[in-house]
Amino acid sequence: MSEDIRERVLRLLTESPFVEGHNDAPIQLLERSDNDLNRFDLSSFDFEDTTALEPPMHTDLKRLRAGCVGAQFWVAYVPFEVAGPGAARVMFEQLEVARRLVAAYPDTLQPAFSADDIERIHADGKIASLFAVEGGHGIENSLGALRLAYQAGARYMTLLHSVHTDWADCAHLDPVHGGLTDFGREVVALMNDLGMMIDLSHASADTMRQAIEASRAPVACTHSGAAALLDYPRNVSDDVLKMIRDTGGIVMATFVPWFVSARVMEHRASRLGWQARLTEMHPNNAERRERELAAWDADHPAPLATLGEVADHIDHLCAVMGAEHVGIGSDFDGIDEVPEGLEDVSKFPDLFVELARRGYSDDQLRAIAGGNCLRVLRAVESMAAPG
Repeated sequence: MSEDIRERVLRLLTESPFVEGHNDAPIQLLERSDNDLNRFDLSSFDFEDTTALEPPMHTDLKRLRAGCVGAQFWVAYVPFEVAGPGAARVMFEQLEVARRLVAAYPDTLQPAFSADDIERIHADGKIASLFAVEGGHGIENSLGALRLAYQAGARYMTLLHSVHTDWADCAHLDPVHGGLTDFGREVVALMNDLGMMIDLSHASADTMRQAIEASRAPVACTHSGAAALLDYPRNVSDDVLKMIRDTGGIVMATFVPWFVSARVMEHRASRLGWQARLTEMHPNNAERRERELAAWDADHPAPLATLGEVADHIDHLCAVMGAEHVGIGSDFDGIDEVPEGLEDVSKFPDLFVELARRGYSDDQLRAIAGGNCLRVLRAVESMAAPG
């Protein structure tokens, strides 16, 4: 029976494209090899400097194939530390390296800019590669920069990361705007006009609500969990899930361990609290801080999130929204911890096997794997202004 379920899942994931919503591999290229493609080989996962393999990445071409990935959003992450002057340069550098990364492997990857492109490229046996921006601070309050990001290939922008912009509140800090400002609504309107998907992961609940109300097109959360299961600021409350459902949008379930597992979230909070206390006690003694933190780690082994906990979040999203509004957005290579059973991009079929065991139909599995994202992309594209 188990083998029958796996065969069924593999058939479903190859018949139509599995669209994975959020992978941060481009920032790994920046950090591990200084954006030097000559030192970075996604096909063999090899570097000139073997120390760059620590910790191992979650993504390479062989494992993408094993994971049945038919389309991948490659994310140009703009670190929140660079918010302010210069953030746009980082954004465009990351978009450019994502484009070069895809171009370097034409036998496996092919650039995609629309839902039709995804289906055509998948039919050709290659992995459709779309591009996205994570962190609206990257446009530096410039609608012109937003237009150029779209022209550079970005087909969604995550409005926020871990800091507020001048025009919207993030989920991680106390609000300062009460959601979106007037300029924030201009950003939403321009994204509609461009045919660019609005990603509300990392946005505050009020920013989410106001962006949904302001947008003419369906919105997405490309890497989020359910707040009803874990009340973490980055997860989405049921009332917002229903708003996204009612406007035709999608929430793509994330694998970030502290977004899906209460045990992991609580351990992480305790560790961060101890780090802060050590900094207060020993502000000028980094060696002692490191030694005492290592002792704390030895006494408090970190728990692991599990594949089953990710599936629990998918269950809840489907219960509130319907399976036609749910997708997958792992955040692989943007996180340094992963759930047990979902260690890298080759493991996606295992998650769908678990969903199949829980009773999901073929139509539901196809929808979650990619059908829902394709529908939302087409709806967003249809709202674009002529020309």
